[in-house]
Amino acid sequence: MSVDLDFDPGQQALADAVSQFCAQRWTEADARAPGPDFTRARWSELAELGVLAVGSPGEEGGALEICAVMEALGRVAFPGPLVASFVAQQVLPRDEATALAQGQRIPALGEPPLIAWAGEADLFLAWQGSTLRRAKPRGPVQTEAALGDEAWGRVELDLGEALPGAQRGLVVGELAQAAYLAAAGGRLVAAAAGHAASRRQFGRAIGEFQAVAHPLADAHIRLEAARMLARAAACSLDRKTADIALERSALALGSATGAALAAVAVSHQVFGAVGITLEGPIFPISRRIRSLASQNPGPAGNSRPRAG
Repeated sequence: MSVDLDFDPGQQALADAVSQFCAQRWTEADARAPGPDFTRARWSELAELGVLAVGSPGEEGGALEICAVMEALGRVAFPGPLVASFVAQQVLPRDEATALAQGQRIPALGEPPLIAWAGEADLFLAWQGSTLRRAKPRGPVQTEAALGDEAWGRVELDLGEALPGAQRGLVVGELAQAAYLAAAGGRLVAAAAGHAASRRQFGRAIGEFQAVAHPLADAHIRLEAARMLARAAACSLDRKTADIALERSALALGSATGAALAAVAVSHQVFGAVGITLEGPIFPISRRIRSLASQNPGPAGNSRPRAG
């Protein structure tokens, strides 16, 4: 049985609205500005658009809507604990989930001692094996700047109560991160392809050489496959086939991570020296990909929640 993985008009309209918001509130100048790129003001504005509430239990929309917004945000490498926010809303009580959706609280999800966005967070979740638990810092968070300009933090956590819905939270986190990475990688490949079409060597555009064209084509195909895997996982979750969704979300995240990192390597090679400079055309995107690829929305090792 075939599955239509294209966005419906409502989902596409949602993605377009997010893209328009980013064009106004997250520009190239913002991405290249020195210092931390996360601000609570911009996060609150994203929440006011309804983006953070997408896919939350009891709200309109589902996992495919999460893919739609994450693809739009990934194309511009929008900053913030997006994955943690979507995961947390699947497992927390309604009032806390609402506060997250409204941008009133900032979540961090990870394993101590070094956790992404811990420097900004006021709500912590941590995996213990296949169980997702509420957590509290044992002491002050020591903020550390990371590659992607996220406010990482070094902190020890005291684990609290186990939270229900860990399996659904894991699937949502993996497909959301996969959608973001695939879109961010696609942005790099598109930029590199444009450069290859205009940059000339030996009297020809460098994109005419197989050593340039073939790696770009391979990167594009891998990213498209990862994007479709994320959407397929979302369809499975929306159709309440948990076992299939759990398998597909893991495949999607693994595929997207590998494809996005490969896109980083290929794009930097195509751009040459300018590709690795801070002022270059792709550095803000590539550093976000590398940083996000090091963050895992799920438990370490083989401690995945069982489907059922």
